[in-house]
Amino acid sequence: MRGVLVGIGLFALVGLAQAQTFVWPQKWTVAKPSEVKRGGTLRAAVISDYRTFNPFLTAEAGNVPELISGGRGLVTRDPTTGDWIPYMAESFTVSPNKLEITFKIRKGMKWSDGQPITADDWITTWRIHTDKAVGSNSYDSFFLDGKPIVLRKIDDYTLRFIYPKTDAEAFAVASFEPWPAHVFGPVYQKEGAEGIKKMWTLSEKPENIVSGGPWLIESYRPGERLVLKRNPAFGEWNKDEAGNPLPYLDRYEIKIVKDVNAQLAEFLAGNIDVFNPATVDHISQVRQAIQQGRLDATLKVNASPVATSQFMVFNWNKASDPFKQSLFRSDKFRRAMSHLVNRQAVIDIVYGGLGTPMYTSVYPVLTQWINPKVPKYEYDPKQAVKLLAELGFTKKDKDGFLVDRQGRRLEFNLATNAGNNQREQIAKIFVDEAKKVGVKVNFQAIDFNTLVGQLLSSGPDRPFDAIIIGLSGGGLDWPFGSNVVPCKGNLHMWNKSGQCLDPRETQLDALYSRGRTELDFKKRVEIGYRMQEIEASLLPVIYIAGPNYHPAWNNRLGGEHPDAIISSIWGARELELTFIKK
Repeated sequence: MRGVLVGIGLFALVGLAQAQTFVWPQKWTVAKPSEVKRGGTLRAAVISDYRTFNPFLTAEAGNVPELISGGRGLVTRDPTTGDWIPYMAESFTVSPNKLEITFKIRKGMKWSDGQPITADDWITTWRIHTDKAVGSNSYDSFFLDGKPIVLRKIDDYTLRFIYPKTDAEAFAVASFEPWPAHVFGPVYQKEGAEGIKKMWTLSEKPENIVSGGPWLIESYRPGERLVLKRNPAFGEWNKDEAGNPLPYLDRYEIKIVKDVNAQLAEFLAGNIDVFNPATVDHISQVRQAIQQGRLDATLKVNASPVATSQFMVFNWNKASDPFKQSLFRSDKFRRAMSHLVNRQAVIDIVYGGLGTPMYTSVYPVLTQWINPKVPKYEYDPKQAVKLLAELGFTKKDKDGFLVDRQGRRLEFNLATNAGNNQREQIAKIFVDEAKKVGVKVNFQAIDFNTLVGQLLSSGPDRPFDAIIIGLSGGGLDWPFGSNVVPCKGNLHMWNKSGQCLDPRETQLDALYSRGRTELDFKKRVEIGYRMQEIEASLLPVIYIAGPNYHPAWNNRLGGEHPDAIISSIWGARELELTFIKK
């Protein structure tokens, strides 16, 4: 936190000197402003269709609102230092007791429809996010120990954030992107949460989607592609160091390619510009294509450990099946399942040796936060058999699967998102290992949006057994999710009953609050270490392994980060500074 306070003084001065224009530092890219070209289309691919254009209903990474807004708010992080710096704010000041931050909003910013961006946009966005009935995935981040973080409009260009306690995530909270009050406000005022939930569906006309970020929606065809076009209003206040408006690109085209192998083929054929290989086979194919002159591209192998998690989660809310519910709520059962996860096989087979095992909720790239002494439940089928026997599964039926005294077979369903070949492979490895000891696992790859819908469902009887999925978006200041750890969190995905069911969940809930309000970094890390020990005991989800970060891009692109910045935290480039070289 001390480092942040130093940054406050420095960047307040910088913000005032820069007046209303945000100048994107040249040190964020290898390209000089004199080298860049305007125009052209960046081509990428995703494996799933989009769920909505509505910024208050998204929960998945890479959603459309995040794309068009650029994902930035009053402040953003400088990737070269990690410091929070003013972005849509021109400056900020922190009160002596550190419970208030006052932001001076940059004047001259406009929405794509020409309306000015003012304090009212943040106030309206905050009110909608904090309406429980809306169901926003950001809801939890605006509360601390159950008390709201309050936004107060001082004037049209001055906002004050008032925190109920000191908050290590104060700037992360203040970094949320605003949405137009003149669009959402009247609907919210008239129809409340239900009116908001009906807005900006995928059938909304693109010209009705208003953006304050670098992109506008040009067109969207489900199953085919999303095409974004440059937002001219963004370039009026986002400039490079030569004063050129950003982004440089005319368009950003994202194909829906529902299979990672097919995405690789598109990259090798030069049909898409960016691809992050996750396996040695993919890396090998990209490398061979480059060496043989079939592809003019750059590949950065092992740029960093991964900044996401991959895990298996069991559903604790299965009222219609008391047998499974009891099983899934047993930490002994989950420990047995962890012993059946062959993480080294996942790394060797799925990621070709270029992966990292995971045992805690902290992403492997955040090494300063990972407790090295946290208990691990490594691959050990014998230990799994022993634990399952303690749960009463000592005999096998005629098909070779374990049953308890009542003859109930140890069997459950496991799903992941179709087209994610790595997760499908992970699931199949687990299914095989489970079968060896007599656990029947029925694997199914299903549509991503269906999977997310199941995971986000709440109440006493949710429609799944177990899911393999991942999370991204953890913070550097406090890497535990406000919507994951607290029992009422939107992504407290193992237990969505709305209350803590295990005393260790209650402990984690309390420690989350203690850590987030602790401004001393060393003490905060100690609390984080304790949380990981409790996580290992409770095992609410079973962490598996993830690929290291290996970005690749076609050399028709310019404007990537310097090598020292490229990592799974900062990515390979800022889209706003990306351009087409040839």
